[in-house]
Amino acid sequence: MDETPDRPPSPARLSKTPSWVLLGFVAGALFVWSLPREAPRAAGPSGPPPAPVLLARPLATDIEAVFAEWGRYAVWEHDLTEVALWDVDRKSYSICYEILRSGESCYFRSIPKLTRPLLTHGVHVRSPLQYTETEEQRREWLDRGTAAPPPPGGGPGSRP
Repeated sequence: MDETPDRPPSPARLSKTPSWVLLGFVAGALFVWSLPREAPRAAGPSGPPPAPVLLARPLATDIEAVFAEWGRYAVWEHDLTEVALWDVDRKSYSICYEILRSGESCYFRSIPKLTRPLLTHGVHVRSPLQYTETEEQRREWLDRGTAAPPPPGGGPGSRP
């Protein structure tokens, strides 16, 4: 029997393919492992239902009712005016509307903020609305020399 010791093949003769395959497999496994995982979903409802979302603005009927009572103080230009409704939660006049008057009907559109200057004369102190006037109306009123201090900003629930 031939008893020649088995020599390992020289490094130049070894195939490089298995090393690259193993490296690709390890890189792929690390990539999949690093992906974000989704939390497992429960089979049924696990708690009370979510609370209903509260609307940020009052109902359209609220501004209609308030304006029906306090609309006589509005200053109109081309049958258009802007008002700010008192917000009880924020304790400020922060709910703004543009109002279009057409005959006996009024149409209300919510707006993010008032674009006209606030009316500071002839306004009832406890009004739930702040009224606006145009720049021209303000200038005309100031030119007559009847400037008055702005009304107290305490809102409709405050005491004078």
